[in-house]
Amino acid sequence: MPHPTPRVNRRTAMAATALAAISPQGVFAQAGDYPNKPVRVIVAFTAGGTTDILARAVGQKLGERLKQNVIVENKPGAGGNLGTELAARATPDGYTFIVNSVGPMAVNPTLYKKLNINPLTDLVPVVQIADVPNVLVVNPGVPAKTLDELVAYAKARPGQVYYGSTGIGTSAHLSGFMLGKRAGIDTTHVPYKGAEGLNDLLAGRLQFSFATIPSVIQHIQAGKLRALAVTSVKRSRSMPDVPTVSERGYPGFEAGSWFGFFAPRGTPPGVIATVNRAVNDVLPSLEAQLIREGADPVGGSPEQFGQFVQKEFEKWRVVVRESGASAE
Repeated sequence: MPHPTPRVNRRTAMAATALAAISPQGVFAQAGDYPNKPVRVIVAFTAGGTTDILARAVGQKLGERLKQNVIVENKPGAGGNLGTELAARATPDGYTFIVNSVGPMAVNPTLYKKLNINPLTDLVPVVQIADVPNVLVVNPGVPAKTLDELVAYAKARPGQVYYGSTGIGTSAHLSGFMLGKRAGIDTTHVPYKGAEGLNDLLAGRLQFSFATIPSVIQHIQAGKLRALAVTSVKRSRSMPDVPTVSERGYPGFEAGSWFGFFAPRGTPPGVIATVNRAVNDVLPSLEAQLIREGADPVGGSPEQFGQFVQKEFEKWRVVVRESGASAE
């Protein structure tokens, strides 16, 4: 049976069609000899996290493509809001971008009552890099081998089963809330700063967690964590043997992370087109690496990415309000 065409190739083709509609003269007039100096890429989280890993992998290839240095700068703080604001307030000359994710872009506008910027309007989408599903993992000390068994385990211990997250209102937290609501289980959420909760999960002080695949895939492969389900609509190409939550009886359950390039509002369209095309060009060469690390490459046009981000904002706005989560 032939393998389906990788998603990155389909979207790349669509992006190429969209870019073909832009006259070469128009792109040249706006982009000029761009870039003629190093390009800064902000990451609103700490080094070593999923956003950072993806930004550096794509940034290196992007620099080779553009024949200019791409410098990744980590600006963590306030759930990603600090780095996001820095990027939004940067001079829109095409030399500052941010690789951002679902939290700051689609969740935080509802989670935080007062933001200094509106990321949905003060940043413009350039290109999506990847989808990264969450994976539901349990400590091996928990006897559950399937999602159904974990639900039964939690139902027998109301309030006594703990799950960790990377903070209130994060995808990991809201994934746990959604499972609790759908499965009718009473579990206890323990928020952590960043990835510190992973150590407690490995030590058995937490029973389960929803985590991005890149952050836990090595622990799963080493047998230190057990993967029960992924939160994507389709199975992850990184872990094809792990079923989706939907497959296990919760249709429509989708709660993952995604990552992409954004630019300050006002960045020249020709520059955005140049960077979009360059990222689409380099993604195929990174496909095997990204899948191995737990990310599913995407690509596509700025318009596609913008529509996707808006839908994500609307989806998470409902979940955040239902959960009662607030960062303030």
